[in-house]
Amino acid sequence: MSETKTRPSKVATVIIPVTDQKAALAFYTDKLGFQLRVDTPFGPEEDAMHWIEVDLDDGEESTTIALAPPPQDYVVQPNRETGISLYAADVDAYYAELKAAGVDVDEQVQRMGGPVPPMFWFRAHAGNSLMCVGDAGS
Repeated sequence: MSETKTRPSKVATVIIPVTDQKAALAFYTDKLGFQLRVDTPFGPEEDAMHWIEVDLDDGEESTTIALAPPPQDYVVQPNRETGISLYAADVDAYYAELKAAGVDVDEQVQRMGGPVPPMFWFRAHAGNSLMCVGDAGS
């Protein structure tokens, strides 16, 4: 008899601790083109913290990014790498769009050749880094 293993089926949410949720939400929606999926207050106070999630797709199956308040006694480090990589079919057009919108992007799209896709890094409002990659053949 075979053993049944329970495994996750997808990455549901990537959490980025942010100290200014309004600024983070504006950056992800206005500059990057994400959509607000969830904005729910939680906690004991009326002006409590919010659980905010954004995504690139309005579907239920997409991975969201939570722009969450940090846990108590957690110090949010600015200018850190998030580990998040976005994909854009036309990486050059998205690079130009972000640059025109005033996003802190690398000097240019990097092209290393071979199987490595063209890519660039950019920094969110608090300096946190994200990457965008395109198709390896472009």
